[in-house]
Amino acid sequence: MSELKERLDSLRILMQEPEFLEGKGLSNEVNIRIFCYDPSEEMMVRQFIEKIMADESMDCHLIEYNLYEVFLSICEDKRIAKTIPLMEEKKGMEFIRDQMSRMANNMAFVNKMKYEPHEAGDVIVITGVGDVFPFIRVHDLLNAMQPEFPDLPILVFYPGSYDGRDVQLFNRLKKNSYYRAFNVI
Repeated sequence: MSELKERLDSLRILMQEPEFLEGKGLSNEVNIRIFCYDPSEEMMVRQFIEKIMADESMDCHLIEYNLYEVFLSICEDKRIAKTIPLMEEKKGMEFIRDQMSRMANNMAFVNKMKYEPHEAGDVIVITGVGDVFPFIRVHDLLNAMQPEFPDLPILVFYPGSYDGRDVQLFNRLKKNSYYRAFNVI
């Protein structure tokens, strides 16, 4: 059995435990956990997420936010999704990146993800982190999410590394500081 498969199996068990759901053992810190994996194993992780999202026997309620799908939804709401390729062709990638970072900012993402009421057993699952680069950076998004979801565990599937202080997307890009999360397995 591969190391990743073993870690994913352990994660599935952990996600259902009361300590995880209640954030116990985190020294009163926020209940944000990051599951790092090698980007080359993306398809295996996606398959795992698909399985657990469909598994009705889970002892928790998983709420997945695929950041790429949230991004597309924001673009649809602004009625610009179909015009982006033409704008990029005319004005360049830098222009698009600048415009998108203003329009699809962290608060736009958080507003798309907000819901009420939060229920005991809810777990926010963040996927698609690599797909929204460079428009959204997960460390900034987590800072924006924290006030809206203080009572829920947030689990981020992260194609890269996290050493408890810095996240590094794809194990290649510049490291970004984020110290509030915990590595989860």
